[in-house]
Amino acid sequence: MFGKLKASLGIGAAKVDTVLESMSVVQGDTLKGTVHIKGGDVEQQIDAINLKLCTEMKVESDESTSYQDFILAKLQAVQPFVIQPNELKQVPFELPLDAETPITALNALKNQCHVWVETTLDIDFAIDPKDRDFVEVRPLPVVAKILSAIEQAGFGMVKADVEKGFLRGGNFSSKSGCYQEIEFRNNGFISSKEIELSFVLEGSTVHCLAEIDRSLSMRGDQYISFSLHRQASDSEISAAVNRILSV
Repeated sequence: MFGKLKASLGIGAAKVDTVLESMSVVQGDTLKGTVHIKGGDVEQQIDAINLKLCTEMKVESDESTSYQDFILAKLQAVQPFVIQPNELKQVPFELPLDAETPITALNALKNQCHVWVETTLDIDFAIDPKDRDFVEVRPLPVVAKILSAIEQAGFGMVKADVEKGFLRGGNFSSKSGCYQEIEFRNNGFISSKEIELSFVLEGSTVHCLAEIDRSLSMRGDQYISFSLHRQASDSEISAAVNRILSV
C-alpha cells in the first residue's frame, strides 16, 4: 500500500523514454520510434501511451504577447495494460508529421521555431510520467530552393516564428490553427524591403503565401500566393520567386 502511495506521487513509479529512429526529418515525413517503459517499484496500470507532436506559437493581443504550446498531431499507441515492477516494455510507433509542421532547420538570425514529441503515460490517480524529444524539421527540396533563391537575391533571413491563426492564399488555406512565418530583409540604399514566407503542404503540392513590405511604399503590404509541385523544376521555382522579388 505504501509503495502504491509513493508511486501515485511519482516516487518509484513507472518511467517513460521515447527513442526516435531519427531526430531529423523532412516536411511531410513520418516520425518513427519506440516508447520504452520501465516498471517502477509496484504494479501499475497504464491506461494509455499518448504521443503529441507539438510546437510553440506566438499569441498576440492588444495588451500583450505570449507563447503557448500547440498540438499539431496526436497518437494513442496502445490499449490499457499493466506493467509489473521493473518490467521493461517497448512499444513501436509511427507518427506522421502534420502538413503544417513548421521548419526548424533554418539559418535565421532569430529562429524561434521548435518542434517536439511529448510522450505521456496515462495512469489513474498518479502523476503522469512524461518525456519530451525535440525534432529537427528540414525543408522539402522545393522549399529549400525557394529560401535559397530569396537569399541569393540579397535578402538575409532575420527571423522565423510560429503564430496563432490561419492563412488564406489564392487557392488554398491553412487548417491547423497556427502558421510559420520566415522573414527576410534587405537594406537597400534608398529603401528596405521585407519578405515573409509561409508554406502549406497539400499532398504533392506546396503552397506559399508571401507578404512583401517596402519601407517607403505607399501601397502598404502586398500579398502573393503560388503553388508548386514537390518536384517543380528550377525554372518553375525561379518564376515563382521572381514574382515575389518584382513587387
